[in-house]
Amino acid sequence: MTHIRVLLADDQKLILTGLRVLIESAPDLEVVGTATTGREAVEMARATRPDVVLMDIRMPELDGIEATRLITEDDDLAPVRILILTTFELDENVLHALRAGASGFLSKGVEPADLLNGIRQVAAGESLLSPRATQTLISRFLDTPPPGPTHLPNAIKGLTPRETEIVALVAVGLSNDEIAQRLHVSPLTAKTHVNNAMGKLGVRDRVQLVVLAYRSGLVRAGDHVDHQL
Repeated sequence: MTHIRVLLADDQKLILTGLRVLIESAPDLEVVGTATTGREAVEMARATRPDVVLMDIRMPELDGIEATRLITEDDDLAPVRILILTTFELDENVLHALRAGASGFLSKGVEPADLLNGIRQVAAGESLLSPRATQTLISRFLDTPPPGPTHLPNAIKGLTPRETEIVALVAVGLSNDEIAQRLHVSPLTAKTHVNNAMGKLGVRDRVQLVVLAYRSGLVRAGDHVDHQL
C-alpha cells in the first residue's frame, strides 16, 4: 500500500501529539515529521518531501502563511500540498494562506474522520473548499472586478468552451463528481478538463483556479451554480 506522507506543523506540542496519533491510526497515512515553527516547517518539508503539510497559521519565527509561500514557490517542492488548520474558518489569514498557495483549510474542531479524508483529498490534487466557504471568502476578501465589460486574460480566452464552463463550476465550489453529474460526463472526464484548464492557466491547484476565475471576472462574487449555465 502506498502511504500518504504527512508533515505536521503546529506550535502546540499537545496538538502535534494528538494529530500524530490520529493520522498514524489510518493505514494509508504516515507522519514523516513534525515542526513547531514556520521556519522548521519549511526545513522539514525540504528534508522529508511530504505529500501534504498540515499547517497551523500562527507559529513563531515564521508564520504559516509565509511558510506556505516559501514551500509553494520552491520548484523542488512542487508536488507538496498545504492544508491549513485554523481556529477561525473565515479569518482573513486563511485567505492570505490560500493566496500563498495552500490547497484548502479545515477548522481545528473538525471531526477526526473528516480530517483524515481532507488529507487524502488534498493529496489527490483536490482543493478543500466548501461552496459556502468559497463564496464567503471571495465576497469578503477578493478584489471585486470593476463594473463594465470584462477583459479576460489571454490564457482564459484560450480555454475551450467546455473548459471555461468547468472552471466556472469549480469556482462556485463544485467537486469533480458534482461537475460530472451536472454535465452528464464521467468524473474522470471532469477531472481531465479541470487538469487541462489548470495547465493552460499555469495554476498549481483548484484554489488558485478559483481565485483566477473571480479575479478575471469569469465568475463574480455572489454568483451561484444556477447562474453559470
